[in-house]
Amino acid sequence: MIGYVTVGTKDIKKAGEFYDKICSELGMGRFMADERIIAWGASGGGAGFGVALPYDGKPMTVGNGVMAAFGAKDKAQVDRVYKLALSLGGSCEGPPGQRRENFYAAYFRDPEGNKLNAFVMG
Repeated sequence: MIGYVTVGTKDIKKAGEFYDKICSELGMGRFMADERIIAWGASGGGAGFGVALPYDGKPMTVGNGVMAAFGAKDKAQVDRVYKLALSLGGSCEGPPGQRRENFYAAYFRDPEGNKLNAFVMG
């Protein structure tokens, strides 16, 4: 069981603005923030997602093959998250659609290149 996922950033303020909107759409609110990390989670739950300046002080990089996936409540929410991400400076990695019989998903990157996904099973 994964407890939370964190991606890197070069600009914690801009990343916070991007993910505040994405996480809000998914029902997660900020519950922790300082000068190097911001974390969001669902009410009554623990951390779900975070963004951070690299701890080692080296430049942030995007992991090849690394992706964080957000579980959505329905296909309409997948579509909204995808459109919201693109409107906030994200880029398309695969528009919303049925990928497998029971898997509907949209793929996108945040403004710094981290690969993300919004999906629903069914």
